[in-house]
Amino acid sequence: MVKIKTKRLLYELCARLLMLLSVGVTGILALFLLVYILTEGLPQLSWQLLSTQPSYLQGTIGILPDIINTLYVVFCTLLLVLPIGVGAAVYLTEYATNAKLVGLIEYAAEALSGIPSIIYGFVGMMIFCELAGIKTSILAGSLTLVIMNLPTIMRTTQESLKTVPQSYREGAFGLGAGKWRVIRTVVLPSCVDGIITGCILAVGRIVGETAALLYTAGFAHVIYHSANQALTSPGATLTVSLYVYAKEEGAFDVAFAIAAILLIFTFIINLAAMGVGAYFKKARS
Repeated sequence: MVKIKTKRLLYELCARLLMLLSVGVTGILALFLLVYILTEGLPQLSWQLLSTQPSYLQGTIGILPDIINTLYVVFCTLLLVLPIGVGAAVYLTEYATNAKLVGLIEYAAEALSGIPSIIYGFVGMMIFCELAGIKTSILAGSLTLVIMNLPTIMRTTQESLKTVPQSYREGAFGLGAGKWRVIRTVVLPSCVDGIITGCILAVGRIVGETAALLYTAGFAHVIYHSANQALTSPGATLTVSLYVYAKEEGAFDVAFAIAAILLIFTFIINLAAMGVGAYFKKARS
């Protein structure tokens, strides 16, 4: 009996040590990357870099077009993928009755999540740029990213919907509410945290995507005069510019500056999403 207890204690101790080691290694790597990128990138930032476009005649570098293009891509992608993804999740969770069909769709979504992004870029180039006639443009890149992020939004929302207690629905039905009214006023507000989580994951993938946008959005560093012109024209995002400056031109100082901007941009988005989630949670309570 004493030997069994000793073995259990040793097993638990080893398991805890391994978990602590895993947490420590992950934290150290993440902290090292953050500190290294910010240390190398922040000193390279300047107002001229952030507020101008590149000029080959004057020999200057500016990333303002890339910042604007990144915002265009994020906004357009979320504008399309959120309604489609959330709507698909609501249908599969609340309306669909064919278990085999639901399982098939879920399997397809999981399969889509594992496809390399460069394949999405190639398919997006063939479908949106060639067949649909959109050509290489920010809109074609956004539509490609919609397909890439649809499984993430759908699955995170679907899992969040499953966590809403069935008693919430039954109570609303007992008060005479209809199906859609129950979903709109009871179910969706109760799982807004999961929707925001999916949104954060989608934004992270949108901001960090390079390969797919190289095929579909191009890498033009131009400031367009209108949103319509920008959406239908090629444009480089920050990650594409980072790749071009680091790989093609060898301007690692500019690449580190863009990397620092991407980290700050992601941090701001996460804070905003957390604030929205806290607001809805407070309103719900």
